[in-house]
Amino acid sequence: MLGKGTDRNEFMRTDTWPRRPAPSAALTPFHHQIDRPAQLYELRAALRGWLPEDLVPGQPDGAVVDTLVLVVDELASNGLRHGGPPVSVTVAPTACGLFLDIVDDDPIHGPAPVTDRDPALGGMGLSMVAQVTTTRGWTTAGDRKHVWACLPLEPAVADSVARRSA
Repeated sequence: MLGKGTDRNEFMRTDTWPRRPAPSAALTPFHHQIDRPAQLYELRAALRGWLPEDLVPGQPDGAVVDTLVLVVDELASNGLRHGGPPVSVTVAPTACGLFLDIVDDDPIHGPAPVTDRDPALGGMGLSMVAQVTTTRGWTTAGDRKHVWACLPLEPAVADSVARRSA
């Protein structure tokens, strides 16, 4: 996943998740809310049903869908664990690709990537999300925190998703 010459520690810095406004999204074709970890299964199943597995020709086994599910699962479980329920998930096609907005109940504390722990001990989810997304950040609206990221899609794929959700 890392490009040639990319230092993996680049994605482990705390400035990888800056506080900044999210890009605007005109469509909100997918929305799901969870209140407890057991509902993550339902969230993953709903996401898989939202996008076709053959979305990107030439990518085996629905790589875009798998990446989307992995990223949303990571951010939603972090929202439950560190921010508190209810956690709302919105995925919308935008110019950046797929815009992901995960909303939780803690407007004070932003995402805090682990920077000083052995990766074998876990806690590398935010670093993984940073590696597969083009932009990311967090902001607040009222008493809720929005953790957002853009998962890139090839232009033809983005158009296909936009047509399907219209």
